[in-house]
Amino acid sequence: MKLAWILWLASVLPPNAADSLCLSTTLYLEARDQSVQGQQAVAEVALRRRDSGLWGDDVCSVVTARKQFAPTIVSPNTRLSNVDAWGEAVSVALEAERNWALPVGERKEIVPGASHFLAASIASPSWRNAYQVAKIGDHTFLKVQTLKPRKPEPVQPAS
Repeated sequence: MKLAWILWLASVLPPNAADSLCLSTTLYLEARDQSVQGQQAVAEVALRRRDSGLWGDDVCSVVTARKQFAPTIVSPNTRLSNVDAWGEAVSVALEAERNWALPVGERKEIVPGASHFLAASIASPSWRNAYQVAKIGDHTFLKVQTLKPRKPEPVQPAS
């Protein structure tokens, strides 16, 4: 499958299915060669960013925000051809979403507070010296900024 086709499919799926597809695709592109824990940590950063609302209101918006995650950095013609890695990315993404849906105190957090990550061998962003939360595989997870969940919109009474 080509990345462009997957992103098109996400645009026509119901929101929850689209988010799962976008998260799975991101895990495949960013961390298919990492451990399950490393993939969980990447998912956690994306889900924390979604909750903050700073990069978008849903996972697809977050992972396709300009120059933030692999879906906007690699070529749209990139093929996701490793079936085993795809299956693992889907499993990790679905489990990460289930975990993140739990109340804050009940979630298992791999990289608490991490807002960014990088592979130092291929990237050297300006924020690379921020507070290091963890190093998992060849990814370093950083707390560049404190991300707080958005406050829910107040419900207006029906008139």
